[in-house]
Amino acid sequence: METANTLRPLSESRRIVVKVGTSTLTHRTGKMNLRRFHNLVRVLADLSNAGKQLILVSSGAVGLGVGQLGLRERPTDTPSKQACAAVGQCELMYLYDRQFGNYSVNVAQILLTKAILTTNGGVNAGNCMEKLLEMGVVPIVNENDTVAIDELELEIGENDSLAAIVAGLVHADLLVLMSDIDGLYSADPHKDADAELIPVVREITSEIECIAGGAGTPNGRGGMATKISAAKMANESGIDMVIMNGEKPERLYDLLLNDEPVGTRFVAGTNRG
Repeated sequence: METANTLRPLSESRRIVVKVGTSTLTHRTGKMNLRRFHNLVRVLADLSNAGKQLILVSSGAVGLGVGQLGLRERPTDTPSKQACAAVGQCELMYLYDRQFGNYSVNVAQILLTKAILTTNGGVNAGNCMEKLLEMGVVPIVNENDTVAIDELELEIGENDSLAAIVAGLVHADLLVLMSDIDGLYSADPHKDADAELIPVVREITSEIECIAGGAGTPNGRGGMATKISAAKMANESGIDMVIMNGEKPERLYDLLLNDEPVGTRFVAGTNRG
């Protein structure tokens, strides 16, 4: 199976978009997985200190809202999901601001919608993020689920695509999707014990698309199919993408500083060896 040894070293990546999903941030109860959250923030703050420009695309608002409101399960009607998002977004940013502040790193909240991204507003958002990065701030981006209801109703995990769009807007060097799985496998590893991790994907073929599929975890909205779609978008913008397991945020050091293979790397055409 192919390795990443002949590809551009990812340690050369300076501007990186990191997307973290609900399944990484929260327990199945919907409440924050504090140990993992603290580890993630610590690693990102340290990478920022090392000179990396980071944009964090964070899911979790609806899931946190469910926990904050004491609901037993994620609601199914759109207004209730919007309410959970409104409550959860406050808690999410409070936690990020407090934890990054412990490491003297400033953060900024950016809420986007598909309508904004398909107009000049997308350019304006990109310009804002550029300036924040110049100031050493970590922008934290999320879909504005309180007003943008398409994704809430379709349950399609649009933050994967949102992360790819953001990566294109800021001309990122790399997009990293942190998931609840190590990467893309040859088959569903939950069902097939012989499934093997695919370390490098140089071209997203129909076979690769067939391998991807299935829904995410109960508190999340995504699955591998949305991540393959995000990889397509990123690669078309000349940006490599990596899917990695968010259970151990420390692996970001291996990926971004030590040039060790982590997860599955989707190689953009301009970066192919």
